[in-house]
Amino acid sequence: MGLDIRLDLKMSQQLVMTPQLQQAIKLLQLSRTDLIDAVREELLENPMLEENSEIASTEAKMESLQEVRKRDAEDDTRSVTGESTAEQAKEQIDWDAYFENYNSPTPGSGTQRLRDDDLPGFEATLTRTETLFDHLMWQIHVSDFTEQEQRIAAELVGNINDDGYLKGVTIEDLAESLDNDPEYVEEVLEMVQRLDPIGVGARDLRECLLIQARFLELGAIVEDIISSHIENLEKRNLQAVARDMDVELDEVIEAAKLIIQLEPRPGRPFSGDEPRYITPDIYIRKIEGEYQAVLNDDGMPRLRISRFYKNALKNDGNADTKRYVTEKLNSAQWLIRSIQQRQRTIVKVTQSIIKFQQAFLDHGVEHLKPLILRDVAEDIGMHESTVSRVTTNKYVHSPQGIYELKFFFNSAITGTGRDDLASEAVKSKIRHLVGEEDHKRPHSDQKLVELLKKDGVKIARRTVAKYREAMGILPSSKRKKMF
Repeated sequence: MGLDIRLDLKMSQQLVMTPQLQQAIKLLQLSRTDLIDAVREELLENPMLEENSEIASTEAKMESLQEVRKRDAEDDTRSVTGESTAEQAKEQIDWDAYFENYNSPTPGSGTQRLRDDDLPGFEATLTRTETLFDHLMWQIHVSDFTEQEQRIAAELVGNINDDGYLKGVTIEDLAESLDNDPEYVEEVLEMVQRLDPIGVGARDLRECLLIQARFLELGAIVEDIISSHIENLEKRNLQAVARDMDVELDEVIEAAKLIIQLEPRPGRPFSGDEPRYITPDIYIRKIEGEYQAVLNDDGMPRLRISRFYKNALKNDGNADTKRYVTEKLNSAQWLIRSIQQRQRTIVKVTQSIIKFQQAFLDHGVEHLKPLILRDVAEDIGMHESTVSRVTTNKYVHSPQGIYELKFFFNSAITGTGRDDLASEAVKSKIRHLVGEEDHKRPHSDQKLVELLKKDGVKIARRTVAKYREAMGILPSSKRKKMF
């Protein structure tokens, strides 16, 4: 077999991801908040970028400085012409305001009313929300715990989750790590469980409810139901509870009324679930009878290229300086261009969604149409991946409320004798049927299938169950109310 060396020429196409293209794609998929943070960071790193608000502020300061210099020049002129400085001061002082402040109560008097400029700033009054751990540790420190009990209690509290349950560790493991007897650690745990909120530190729901029932002295029947019949209570099978306990059904119902008032998650008040505020990226408004997409520019920094550094690029003859300024200039121009392209793409995608979902905008969720990314991509002449990035973490304020742009893309559910329905429209119908049901005889999944079929929706029972679970709706056995 012979060996030879030769050159072959071959043509091929290859997509190269330039840094500018990577930046554009990254900005496209950022949420509004993340985009503002990214722009702020770039403003700090790139001297070629300026924000219009900062420019206006700087110009205002320059004007103020010029006014001060002009006033100083006038004062010098007056001094030269022989005008008395005392008369100048008299003319400049606002004596009415002076005497008003002079006659006001002195600091420290009980009748003093603080002015706004005397009060601390709003940021100085903010405090950190107290956590469950902080609340429990404070009680341990002010209670009559011994030093050793405090050490064990601190370990126990450190393993209590946000719901108030002792999870992830056993008494035996803690006792071994702390070099103590399990019985002694169990005693300290009982002391912790008597702290506020009552029931904290329980290892399961049964123990949590039982601690609260004993503390509130709800009676032997309540404690017996929690200890031995909580499964039937969860299934709303009160007849079985009454039969097993050999008591009247009315007594079980009264006990159940007390049990449902107990707190299954003692740590709930300290969960710290803050409300999530959403700022829409775009608005859908009806202008002259037609829906239009209007971009939300509030809070978005307005960028421009710095004139100072532009002039430096022209006038400075240093090669290193020119190279640095040119690099930063190109980066700034690409950032501004990428942001503008991002905003235009969001508007184009939203306008396309308006075209497909006009019935929803007019009448609500139950009139939402099936829609996929390919439909919008073909409509605006873009790739599906671009549409996917644009609709991720972007919110629109519509006449029907605030929704994520992804909300408008739904799979199709076959209708009987009518157009296909969007999955979100079907979920809305299920939510409506469950809301109007008899709570003593709730609809089963099969019953929901039959009711939806009468309304022209052909759907399988397992699909109904999947949608119900996705909306957080309990099965019929757990929605049933006995009283």
